[in-house]
Amino acid sequence: MNREPHTPAPARPASPSLPDTRRPSETPPLLSTRATVVFLAAGFIGVIMGGLMFLSEKSAPRAIVAGIAAAGASIPVLHNLIG
Repeated sequence: MNREPHTPAPARPASPSLPDTRRPSETPPLLSTRATVVFLAAGFIGVIMGGLMFLSEKSAPRAIVAGIAAAGASIPVLHNLIG
């Protein structure tokens, strides 16, 4: 039984004993999707908190410190929440 000349050959299952032949462009990402979501959400919380603090006290340094503190405090909470 011959196959058509223009059909692809059947694929063989990958053997786990073969060495890793990934190209450099196929390296794993720097951050996982979960870490990216956690950091983006923490940044959003920090910006919102800093903006609210600036609107209430009209002090940029206090707003910046409050935003950084809120972002830093929300990272562990978000890490446990998104799991």
